[in-house]
Amino acid sequence: MNKIAAILDACPLLSGLPIEAMEQLAQGAQLRRFGAGDMIYPPASLQERLSIIAEGQVRICSSNIAGREATLAILDTGAWFGDTVFCPGTPRVFGASAHSNCTVVDIQGEQLRDLMRRHPEAYPVALEQVSLRLWAVMSIIQDDVLRGTEARVARRLFFMAQMHHGKAVSGSVSFRLTKELLANTMGMTRQGVHRVLKNIESKGLIESSYGRISVPSLSRLGAYIEELD
Repeated sequence: MNKIAAILDACPLLSGLPIEAMEQLAQGAQLRRFGAGDMIYPPASLQERLSIIAEGQVRICSSNIAGREATLAILDTGAWFGDTVFCPGTPRVFGASAHSNCTVVDIQGEQLRDLMRRHPEAYPVALEQVSLRLWAVMSIIQDDVLRGTEARVARRLFFMAQMHHGKAVSGSVSFRLTKELLANTMGMTRQGVHRVLKNIESKGLIESSYGRISVPSLSRLGAYIEELD
């Protein structure tokens, strides 16, 4: 229970709830474990729950009628997913599967919505988090249409960092991401991604090591992206 409570307490989406509400969530939460490659839920599923990654990584993906899968994001420990928890009855657009062995804490949607109705002060915090994510996604769509390669890659890193931290801050955000996976999500070659990352890194905006990306300041990276317009 202490482990679940600590995971929920660190989730920015839930930070507007008072202590007693968080305790209730922890009591009703479910800890689930998945092996690498296991499906957590398929696209178009109607599962109404919020999921927070306690350990490992989760892949958010989509596939076409021929079965070809596209990776949209790799979420690391601490990230949350399952935005449709606030829209009961709405099918999930994307699927989720375990990218590595992982442990996920699930909160049932009905319980979460009930607690937020009883504690409306939590809604502005949750709305801000969902809005930031929507803004990042819409910016990525715009980048794919209007911007060059470096702006697209920088924005994708910005988006992934936000997915893990929850909001733009001046502090460092670090998450696991290989060049191969980034290339897959961008529809680029590994060599092309490597060249762009090196250029962004030379400006002091990111630090890359094998399998990990660190962003010293999200605000600086965001300002750089705007300069590339």
